[in-house]
Amino acid sequence: MTGIITLICWLVALLITGKYTYTLYHRKEKAIANDDEKLQQKVAKQQNIAYTLIVSLSILGAGIIYYFFVRNTVYEGHFFEWLNLIIRWMHITFGIAWIGASFYFVFLENALNRQNVRDELAGNLWAVHGGGFYYLEKYKIAPKEIPKNLHWFKYEAYFTWLTGFSLLTVVYYFNATSYLIDPEVLSMQPITAIAISIGSLIIGWIIYDVMCKKLISNKWVFIIAMTIFLIFFAWFYAHVFSGRAAYLHFGALLGTLMAANVFFVIIPGQKRMVAAAKKGLPPNPEDGKAAFIRSYSNNYFTLPVLFVMISNHFPSTFGNTYQWLVLIGITLGSAGIKHYLNLREKEELSVWVLPISILLLLAVALVTAPKISTEKCAEEVTFEQVNAIIQKRCIVCHSATPADAVWKVAPNGVKYDTKEQIFSLKDKIFQRVVVSKNMPFANQTGMTQEERDVIACWVQQQAIE
Repeated sequence: MTGIITLICWLVALLITGKYTYTLYHRKEKAIANDDEKLQQKVAKQQNIAYTLIVSLSILGAGIIYYFFVRNTVYEGHFFEWLNLIIRWMHITFGIAWIGASFYFVFLENALNRQNVRDELAGNLWAVHGGGFYYLEKYKIAPKEIPKNLHWFKYEAYFTWLTGFSLLTVVYYFNATSYLIDPEVLSMQPITAIAISIGSLIIGWIIYDVMCKKLISNKWVFIIAMTIFLIFFAWFYAHVFSGRAAYLHFGALLGTLMAANVFFVIIPGQKRMVAAAKKGLPPNPEDGKAAFIRSYSNNYFTLPVLFVMISNHFPSTFGNTYQWLVLIGITLGSAGIKHYLNLREKEELSVWVLPISILLLLAVALVTAPKISTEKCAEEVTFEQVNAIIQKRCIVCHSATPADAVWKVAPNGVKYDTKEQIFSLKDKIFQRVVVSKNMPFANQTGMTQEERDVIACWVQQQAIE
């Protein structure tokens, strides 16, 4: 039933987009006949969006139809693996473009030469790159004449968020019981977890937006409020979702704030500024100020978001007992490093910002280091004991022939079929099973603490030998 509803929704969306595209075609012909250049440019932009939607919907439709054929077959897992891969690839690509633009324009703002420039300019900058010289100027308000080909930096943000939310849906919503929910943290139904997930992003944006509007006039009040805001959501996610999902949602929250800043504040403000300049009116300085503040805010989120994107590869962080404190420590430390870089670009170096940030990150690394107890290792543990545990709890996924319903190929190519494979991966087993306890995944096979202790003793005894 769900599949039929999805297919109907797709067909309706495709028909609406097709009709819209057909209407634009006739509107463009009319604009050409009337020699209306302004309308032609407007319609051309709308056509680009419509064509993009048609292509995207066509690809989506092909995927839906293909899924109907492979559903409940051995190819279903392969389908989702490639869907995950493609969306993740797109998300990273758009994210690089967006964060790169953020880095560049904040650098540009910080590095502007503001001395001996024309009255209408805020500053200028000479640069050399790729074998060419570049000269850039920033206007205090706007040029006397707005150029026709004015480039807007917005789609990088939009597509990064859309692909990120798609990835959240495919990985965490479609597999909520495996990835999103950890019964040892909070037992709930998938629909409840998904509702909390989406609701937290919306509520988070509303709170953040209010703080920006009401508290930004006092920098330190805003910084303190923002820190409390981040601490609360890190704590909240850690007490609702699995460790992986908690970190991912913290990053999704920051990404939502960043994209919403662009969509609701920066771009609308810039559109009003451009419209005013075209009419020969002075733009509202509040629009430029608000856009600048939100853009700078986004810049400080970049390094924490990048950490979250790679955090799933490092279980000592999200698998720690105090995972939310670890997350906050890394967030504040990385934001501090970004602040240092911003100060450096403005040649306003601070003696303490970088050392404090690095010390904070080092403290997190120290806190997340494994704490080994040898009290339970009085008796020698044999390989046979360990192998029995692995065959019972791990081999269902980590094998050349996995029996798991989801994993049809050994995750990350890790296999425990032979003694040699287990010995060669004993340190990784120790990190995942004993230190972070994030394996077996969501503890689906029910590994006990006693079994983890046996593996810990065996690895330690091997290290002594």
